[in-house]
Formats: sequence, C-alpha cells, structure tokens
Amino acid sequence: MGGACSRKSGGGSSSSTEDGIQRGRYCKSGSSKWLRTSSFTRLSLDNNQQGNINSPSLLELCIQNICQDIDVYVEKYGTFDKLPRDITQQLFDELVVSCKLNDVILEAFRDCAIEEICLAECPGVEDSWMDIISSQGAALLSVDLSGSDVTDSGLNTLRKCRNLRQLAFNCCDQISENGIQHIKGLSNLTSLSFKRSNTITAQGLSAFTGLVNLMKLDLERCSGIHGGLVHLKGLTKLESLNIRCCNSITDEDMQPLSGLTNLKELQLSCNKVTDAGVDYLKGLHKLLLLNVEGCPVTGACLGAISDLLALSYLNLNRCSFSDNGCEKFAGLLNLKVLNLGFNNITDTSLVSLKGLTKLESLNLDSCRIGDEGLRNLTGLLNLKNLELSDTAVGSTGLKHISGLARLENLNLSFTVVSDGSLRKLSGLTSLKSLNLDSRQITDAGLEGLTGLTGLTHLDLFGARITDRGTNWLRYFKSLRSLEICGGGITDAGVKNIKELVTLTLLNLSQNANLTDKALEMISGLTALVSLNVSNSRITNAGLHHLKPLKNLRSLSLESCKVSASEIRKLQSTELPNLVNFRPE
Repeated sequence: MGGACSRKSGGGSSSSTEDGIQRGRYCKSGSSKWLRTSSFTRLSLDNNQQGNINSPSLLELCIQNICQDIDVYVEKYGTFDKLPRDITQQLFDELVVSCKLNDVILEAFRDCAIEEICLAECPGVEDSWMDIISSQGAALLSVDLSGSDVTDSGLNTLRKCRNLRQLAFNCCDQISENGIQHIKGLSNLTSLSFKRSNTITAQGLSAFTGLVNLMKLDLERCSGIHGGLVHLKGLTKLESLNIRCCNSITDEDMQPLSGLTNLKELQLSCNKVTDAGVDYLKGLHKLLLLNVEGCPVTGACLGAISDLLALSYLNLNRCSFSDNGCEKFAGLLNLKVLNLGFNNITDTSLVSLKGLTKLESLNLDSCRIGDEGLRNLTGLLNLKNLELSDTAVGSTGLKHISGLARLENLNLSFTVVSDGSLRKLSGLTSLKSLNLDSRQITDAGLEGLTGLTGLTHLDLFGARITDRGTNWLRYFKSLRSLEICGGGITDAGVKNIKELVTLTLLNLSQNANLTDKALEMISGLTALVSLNVSNSRITNAGLHHLKPLKNLRSLSLESCKVSASEIRKLQSTELPNLVNFRPE
C-alpha cells in the first residue's frame, strides 16, 4: 500500500509469483490467489470485526498458567508422562504457540504418547529433538517439522512411529534423497508433504512406492523431481497431488499419473506441461480440481478436459488460450470455478459459458472482452464472484450482470465503466465487495451506489473522490474495508469516514492534504487492524492520536514527517499488537 494510484502495471510481469504476491499487497496478477480465497475476502479482518472470540475454559486457563511458570514445573516434576494424554497435548501445543519450548522442557515430554506434534517454523528444531519426538511411539499420528534443521539422521528416528498418518517436512533442505528412504516403512501414511525441498530428486521419490495408503502428496516447488513421478504409479489411493512450480515437469511426467484414477485434486501450475500432457489426464473421471495456470496449454487441451465430467474447479490463468477450442467449455456442466484470466480470448469464447449454470466464480481478468460478451453471462444466476478487471467492459455492459442477484464480489477496476452506469448495479443486493479502482469514477458514481447497503469492502483506490463524495459513505454502515487514494480527500472528508465504526482496514494513502487532525478523527475507529495514511502531512506530533487503536497490526506512514523511532515508542507502550509498520 502507499504506492502510486494506478496499481496495475503491465498486465502481469514476469517477476510476479504464481500466487500473485508483491510487496505490501496482493497484485492484480494473482488470479489464482483470487480463486483460492473466494475472490476478494479478507477473512482475518472479518473475523476480528465480528468479535468471535470465545472466553477461555477453566482448563485452558490452567494450561496457560502452567506455561507461564513452566521452568518451575519441569524442575519440580521432571516429566509430564503421568498426565492424561489430552492435557499433555494441550500443554505441548500451548508451549509451541508461546515459543517457550526448548531442549530442557522438551525432555519432560518423553514417552508421553502425544498424538500430534506441530513444530513448523519453530526455532531450534534439529536432530537432537527427534529422540523425544520419536519416543511418542505408536501414539504419534501427525508430525510437522517444516522449516527445521532436521537432517537424514533425524528423519531416521521416525521409523519406530509406525502409526504415523501425516508427515510434513516442507522447506527442509538438510534432508537428502538418501534420508527420504527412511520413510519407506511408514505404510500407514495418508498425507506427506515435502514442499520447497530442493534436495529431493527423482531417484529419491522411489521411497514412496510402498506408501500404498497415501491420499495426499505435496511436492510443490521441488525442482529436481522430473522423471520421478513414475514411482507414484502404484499409489492408487492418491486423491490430491500438488506439483505446482516445479518448473521441470513435462508431458513425459504426466503419463504415470494416468492410472491414478482416484485423483480428485491435481495442481500442475507453472510447469512445462502442454496439450499433449493434459491428454494423459482424460481418464481421471473423479477429478474435481485441475490447476494448469502458467502452463503453455491452448484451447486444444479442452478436448481431454471435456471428458472430466466431475470437474468443478478449472484454473487456466496465464495460459496460451485464444478463442480456438473454447467451444468445448460448454460440456463442463459441473464447473463452479473457472479462471480464464490473462488469456487472449474475446467475447466469442463467452458464448460457450452460457450453459454453465452451476458456475459460482468466473475470472476474466485482462481478457479481450467487452460489453457485448457479457450478454452470455445473464443466465449464470449462481455467480457469486466475477472478476472483470482490465477489460473493455463499459457502461452498457453492466446491464447484462444487473440480474445476477447472488453476486457477492465484483471487480471492475481498470475498466471503462463510468459514473452514470453504476446505478445499474442497484439490484445486486447480495454484493459484499466492489472494486472500482479507476480514474473515471468520481463523487457522482459513489452517489449511484448508495443502495448497496450490504457492502463490506469498497475499493476506490484510484477513483477521484473528494470531500463532497465522502458524504455518501454514510449509507455503507457495514463497511469493514475502505480504500480511497485518489488524492482528493482532506481532513474535512475524514469527518464522514470516522462514523464507519466497523472498519478494520482503511487506506487513505496518496491524499497529500491530510494532517494530524485526520489521525485524531480516525482514533475512534477502534476496530482497525490495518491503517495506511502514506504520502500525507502526518507528523510525529500526531502519532499520539493512534493510542486507542489497540487492535492495530499494520500501520503505513511512508513519505510522511514521521520517524521509525517514534512509531517504535508508540508500539512498545500503546500498540502491543502492531507487528508491521512503515517507515521501519
């Protein structure tokens, strides 16, 4: 946040990641992120606003008290192996969350028959911890040591835990293809993850051949596994396979997957798979999700995909699609989510979508479509999420989507929609999130939206909204997220924003005339989790107005007369939850 008003740059640069994350905020290239998170939702902010925080139980309070004096308890009792298993589990989990687990305290959990051990990203986890972990023996069902420094030797100790069902060693580059051989005997495993483990090779995957009960396998960003998928041929119970962003996966690797007829989810994005590779998948009749984002496939692959009659999620974002072959979409009658963003398709392709009446999410970001193509969406009455960013959709096109009564999320950023047409959206009473990041939207357009009283997220990032326009915000009493960064807001306009007490995210960056007075008015928005007033006239003297914002976790005051040291003082004394701030 806090960048230039126009957030869309170049229609998907090669530097953007597959998840579409750039510094400070999600970028528009993240169409897969849009789908995986049900479009524009901000769940963490919503949950904070709803206040769904249950009071702790008596047991939880006792566990917390023990953790506060854990050194005393360990010194006095030495071990927790006499406690009931469920209490031991809760105590262990609480120590992990509070970052109090160390070598001495860990020893107290030897032979405690703990069922689940999650130490992902926990500091200090290495081979010396593995003896205590493996001492849980047959009781141990789940282990997550992602991000640890455990080596082949440490992995070897888990062989005695024969009942293990779930195992995760993501980002563990100390484990080699030789170490992976130690899991051969864990035949009860149903879930295995080695995400981002660059030392895993094709030969190392031979250790998986005996894991006949495996149902979920995650090898995302394991760049050395080309040629190794042949070792998965016997894993006939496999339902989910993630080999996203392995880069080296080709059509040749697809052939061994053709016999995995129980597959329901297959992640192939950002690999070298072509139409020929997709053709091997046409026998996977249970497949519900197929993600080939960023692969060089064309409309020709729809011949094979059209045989996948159970398919409900299809991600073709950033492929090589044109209108040729798109008529095959008409047969995918069970599709609920379709991502066609950043493809060279036109209005002609949309004709094939008319019969997809179960469709709930449709992403057409940066496609060559306009008003006429939207005629084909009028019958998609189950649509909840519609992404039209950076298309030629304009004022006349909105009438074609005005009857989509279930629509909850609509992105019209960087389109040619004008103020006068926005009243056509008045019938979308289910709408929760609306993105109008576009310079031609002004105060008049905001006035036309006042009937959408159920909005919770309103993005007017680059719109030319002035103080006068903020008067219309009083109609949006349920707003949790608001972005107005077009430069036309002064302190006078913030007076209207201060009444939006449900806000958890507020972005007023780029409004250069805002002063410390604005912070004084914002101080009443105590539900705020994220605040951005960058590129304004805020000074150190105004920071004290932020003291009441105890829920604040993110604060951006870049290009203001504010120092990092003063923000740190405020953080240490008044804002204990503040974890991210700029300037740093």
